[in-house]
Amino acid sequence: MDIVQPRTASGSLTRIAVLFFLNANTTNKSNGGWSRMLNEQRPWPVPKSPWIIKQIWHDLLFLHYPVAIEAIQPYIPKGLVLDTFEGKAWISIVPFWMSHIRLRWTPPMPVVSKALELNVRTYVLVGNKPGVYFFSLDIDGLLGVMVGRACFKLPYYYAKMKLDRIAHTVDYQSKRTKDGQQTFEGSYQAASEKFHAKQGSLDYWLVERYCLYSHLKGKNYICEIDHEPWNLQRVDYKVTNNTMLANYNIELPEPYAAHYCPKNEVHIWPLKRIR
Repeated sequence: MDIVQPRTASGSLTRIAVLFFLNANTTNKSNGGWSRMLNEQRPWPVPKSPWIIKQIWHDLLFLHYPVAIEAIQPYIPKGLVLDTFEGKAWISIVPFWMSHIRLRWTPPMPVVSKALELNVRTYVLVGNKPGVYFFSLDIDGLLGVMVGRACFKLPYYYAKMKLDRIAHTVDYQSKRTKDGQQTFEGSYQAASEKFHAKQGSLDYWLVERYCLYSHLKGKNYICEIDHEPWNLQRVDYKVTNNTMLANYNIELPEPYAAHYCPKNEVHIWPLKRIR
């Protein structure tokens, strides 16, 4: 798998962001002190180049749906291989919120250091690297949409989103503003002690992914990420509205598996093109 750098995007704000990213990936051959040792969950070492973005993710709900391979295959770009577990493809819906969002060279900025996000993803392979591929990423800030699309070639959308916490219960609402069809409403709370997914299990296969893939104009890209192993918990949840796949010919069953994670710190590397 050969990798080249992506071209700089247009637009003053996104151009500045991309130049920061390219500078991080080309001017320093070390990882800038990021030397966390390979843990038992991570299948390959962290990149030697510097990470460029740091975020802390909170109150994650993972809803996992088994789906027939033939239902998802038409939406997988050429060059990416649909990953399966025991003959089934999977789609996961993941609402959460982020804090302490910052570039490597900056402290968190109050106005843009927090965001709500809701991802719809499936699972793919390139070579020996299992990762995730996104159908959509909804976020409650236009800057996040701009940077996500320009710098990571990801299908970000602006949405009206709200998160409320009552005691230990998280109430989450999201409605995409573009056409209003993609909505999610639900509540959830942790229902067990924390645990790490066991290698070889469905839990591990679904959550312990350390890269994402994106596709734009016939080209595939990879973005490396790193985090500590997920501190998972079983979860009690209730979904009252879910039309996140309204634009796809994919019918979701009831979730087969679900997880909650209270928090994880995430580091993100620059996007690279796959040749």
